[in-house]
Amino acid sequence: MTAKIISGSEISADIRSELKARVTRLKAQGKTPFLGVVLVGEDPGSLSYVRSKEKGCEEIGMRETTIRLPADAPESRVIQEVDRLNKDKEVDGILVQTPLPKHVDTEKVLYFISPEKDVDGFHPVNMGKLLRGQSCFIPCTPHGIQEMLMRTGNDPSGKHVVICGRSNLVGKPLAALLVQKTAGANAVVTVVHTGTAHIQYFSRQADIVVAAMGSPLFIKADMIKEGAVVIDVGMNRIEDKSREKGYRFVGDVDFEKVKEKASAITPVPGGVGLMTVTMLLQNTIEAAEKTAGIRQ
Repeated sequence: MTAKIISGSEISADIRSELKARVTRLKAQGKTPFLGVVLVGEDPGSLSYVRSKEKGCEEIGMRETTIRLPADAPESRVIQEVDRLNKDKEVDGILVQTPLPKHVDTEKVLYFISPEKDVDGFHPVNMGKLLRGQSCFIPCTPHGIQEMLMRTGNDPSGKHVVICGRSNLVGKPLAALLVQKTAGANAVVTVVHTGTAHIQYFSRQADIVVAAMGSPLFIKADMIKEGAVVIDVGMNRIEDKSREKGYRFVGDVDFEKVKEKASAITPVPGGVGLMTVTMLLQNTIEAAEKTAGIRQ
């Protein structure tokens, strides 16, 4: 068996085409979705991610502004900029790019974002609503994973999903999302992590394995059952002297070996990462639609 590749680029392109039509509809009513981004410092990963957001906004016709602050900007200045975006009635969504410098309390900054503009879905109000199954902004990576599963015929309903990782960015919100009694969810969810003994005992039982541990090539072929669906969230840079730059990016899954056993698998790069930006754009459009009184 050779796994079917779940292409983040293809699914993302389909969704963005749908989003572009929604933006056109909003513009006809005099409203252009507007995303405000706060970037502190020049972390290479953050810079790349912000450029992707800027490109995505331009692609589908949204407005975007990025407030760039130096790495030594005080916490009060970061909060001040967030507050300014909160009060700007034209801004529909706010994203504070993480990681933030160590002297800035990330949780404190995120708490200052208005829940109605929290398109990243990490404000405690939105995280609480997600857990309770109420309408809210869904964190972008978990939402992207759900879309990838549903759009490739891998509905998690009734399936055993083993999530490897318990981060606030992916593991926890994904578990809360997939356990809900709603379409695209209704799964049996197990979360394993660094404190779990014999992770393979659980992962071998999974119909769907989600690898989000930040450990390069951690999931091996003998850790999944034949025909499992494998979603790789990892993005790890490892040394590779055969490459011009001296390194390459790999996921948390040993892709080359696991693809011979899985029924479907996401590649790295070209998988989940592309979906994360797309779902951020979708959340911003949804915020704009609420402002304009449009219901989907």
